[in-house]
Amino acid sequence: MDIPPLAGKIAAVSLGALPVSYVLNHVSALSHPLWVALMSTLILGLLFVAIYVLSGGEISYDPLYAVFAIFAFTSVVDLIIALQEDGYVVGFMEFYTKEGEPYLRTSHGIFICYWDGTVHYLLYLAMAGAIHKRKRYRNLGLYWLGSFAMSILVFLPGNILGKYSSELRPAFFLAILYLLVPCWAGRRVFSQSRAPTFCTPNMVQEEQRKGLLQRPADLALVIYLFLAAFFTLFRGLVVLDCPTDACFVYIYQYEPYLRDPVAYPKVQMLMYMFYVLPFYGLATYALTFPGCSWLPDWALVFAGAIGQAQFSHMGASMHLRTPFTYRVPEDAWACVFLCNLLYALGPHLLAYRCLRWPAFFLDPPPPDALAHKKQQ
Repeated sequence: MDIPPLAGKIAAVSLGALPVSYVLNHVSALSHPLWVALMSTLILGLLFVAIYVLSGGEISYDPLYAVFAIFAFTSVVDLIIALQEDGYVVGFMEFYTKEGEPYLRTSHGIFICYWDGTVHYLLYLAMAGAIHKRKRYRNLGLYWLGSFAMSILVFLPGNILGKYSSELRPAFFLAILYLLVPCWAGRRVFSQSRAPTFCTPNMVQEEQRKGLLQRPADLALVIYLFLAAFFTLFRGLVVLDCPTDACFVYIYQYEPYLRDPVAYPKVQMLMYMFYVLPFYGLATYALTFPGCSWLPDWALVFAGAIGQAQFSHMGASMHLRTPFTYRVPEDAWACVFLCNLLYALGPHLLAYRCLRWPAFFLDPPPPDALAHKKQQ
């Protein structure tokens, strides 16, 4: 997969978040939640106008250019928030975390800000650069789509259901609008043409004749998917207060963070159980039987989703903002960290396998094509 060049113009505009946040932090009028929400809306509107004036050609070619440009700006803001909450910078976004979205000061909020300010930021620059160069960015877009959707689908319900439900401010309704973005952006990303595979009909036929035992890498992935599915189901039952001894021991001696009243870990485990668990079953089928052309795309989506989720979950369960009683115990730290790390790496290996050697997942070639190839 070719990595497109980063968009320098978007990077320059996004860095404007530094002086803007610093100036706004010292405006006394922004001590009221409603003014914070209105000012945020005004800044995003002015930012869209500036991007449209500077990059009208790119927006007319692909409207997602404007989305990536605006989100790159908000990613820098999120990185500032995370660094500020960890004490690395001072005097930038204190007004927003106090009067706008106080739940961003939780350990989970800090780590989704870190992810958005690093991984998402680089993806926005890369995808904007691809649009500027008129290049394909489908694979990057699918990874971002999964990551962005998982972040929103856990963060918003966690805010409503957790202990911060009584502190929802007007700025929260701006975040709800983010739910519309994956629907529209996902449709545009999926509609893009796929990169050519350069697999001949004979190569496809030869690869699809192999059984699972003749493909050791796929066999290892199938075994991993079985284990990951069991782990997913087990943690889902744990947060649903399953009365078995194994669940009781796990939630108190290994991952007490699952009991944290902020509700983010509970929502995360339920998202895994209701969405990731069925995908693991379908992926196992696709690795066993040839011709499942949908797997490479959805493997990328779920790799992004699980990567973002595990980064936030692992980081929050060990962060100092999490109360000591809910942090991972020191004697179980290595085991919990290894299990969660493997849970995050597996989907990325699956996506890499699908992209690197896609012949097994392509549609079987028609008999006429093979006969014509033999005649030639």
